[in-house]
Amino acid sequence: MFAEADAAQPLGIKGYERCALPDLVDMIIVLGGDGTMLSVARLVAERDVPIFGINLGGLGFITEVSKGEALDALEKVIAQDYVIEERIMLHTRIIRDGHPLHEFTVLNDVVINKGALARIFDIEIFIERKYVTTFKADGLIIATPTGSTAYSLSAGGPILYPTLHCIVITPICSHTLTNRPIVIEDGMLIEARVNPGSKDISLTLDGQIGRALCDNDVIEIRKSDHVTRLLLPTQRDYFQVLREKLKWGER
Repeated sequence: MFAEADAAQPLGIKGYERCALPDLVDMIIVLGGDGTMLSVARLVAERDVPIFGINLGGLGFITEVSKGEALDALEKVIAQDYVIEERIMLHTRIIRDGHPLHEFTVLNDVVINKGALARIFDIEIFIERKYVTTFKADGLIIATPTGSTAYSLSAGGPILYPTLHCIVITPICSHTLTNRPIVIEDGMLIEARVNPGSKDISLTLDGQIGRALCDNDVIEIRKSDHVTRLLLPTQRDYFQVLREKLKWGER
């Protein structure tokens, strides 16, 4: 058994840096909430290591197993009574003056939005190099099916079954009534261009990483070559999770 330094000390075992763990283990157990799961998913993206999440946080939509269910669930994992569910990830690049500046891989979403001042701005969208539309909005969310139940859902986006191969583009408070979320095939290249004159624009990745954007920056989003492999109970029911966690379908 390998553990991060903070978790290893109470157990009396040797601790390791988080970045070293994916190369040492066959499976990672995440104790925490969805935020912890997202950060670990990015960490192991290139290693193909399955993740088993135990919820010690709040909502726990991705970390589905509760603390009270943890021991039974772990026993089933040891007995190989589980399924591995693959979730698509997004690869994102910031292009400035024609050159790649930053690259990221995310599980949930990529968000372009304003900073301190609440003003709408223009974002041009191209799909497969073809112009689609210009959103006049507070921002834009590009989400995976896993991320469709996060920020995108709050902004009026649809719930996508988590193993679907698609991407949803959801405007945030669009100033045009006809601008609605759109779902596209995950093999398509999305380009978002920040129009000149837009001030204090940021790119946020999985709600955890932020980068400032400049006029004429291009954000490229496409399906990543890597996936997140979630280790889940065989009897798990996604629609039950929707009802219990998000109160979906309740009156």
